[in-house]
Amino acid sequence: MSSDLRDLYQEMILDHGKRPRNFRALAKANRRAEGYNPLCGDRETVYLEVEGDRVVDAAFEGAGCAISTASASMMTEALKGKSRAEAETLFEKFRDLITGETKAAAGGPPLGKLEVFSGVREYPVRIKCATLPWHTMRSALHGDAAMISTEDGAEASPKDEPRPTTPPARVC
Repeated sequence: MSSDLRDLYQEMILDHGKRPRNFRALAKANRRAEGYNPLCGDRETVYLEVEGDRVVDAAFEGAGCAISTASASMMTEALKGKSRAEAETLFEKFRDLITGETKAAAGGPPLGKLEVFSGVREYPVRIKCATLPWHTMRSALHGDAAMISTEDGAEASPKDEPRPTTPPARVC
């Protein structure tokens, strides 16, 4: 990765980690899912307002490391106005970008700014931090009410824990 790209990666991740966009409960949400990464402690709730086949609005709440928070922030920006199929394609492209795999089909919306997360693949332990919001979004999009966890068989966090109203400044 070039020095310029690495600098951009760090700058955008830190900006979205400190000042996340769409960090709020979404009153009009008709889709919602919760996600948990027990290795890092990231907890996120993703809210979607879906009308017909379109994601009209997207937001999230929770507490997570800078990478998880930045990923959720940039994801919610990228989803607005997308069809369900485009949201699925973005999920697949983002997952492939982070893992270095090439399973995603060609076409669909470009990743754009989300490409700054390509540096995460250099730190395999951070992949789950970056992908947690995406897996949670996908669960919400499908109407799945089960808690998403980055670990198979891991117990999810209790739903009655208070949700933070501001994102913590934390790096795992």
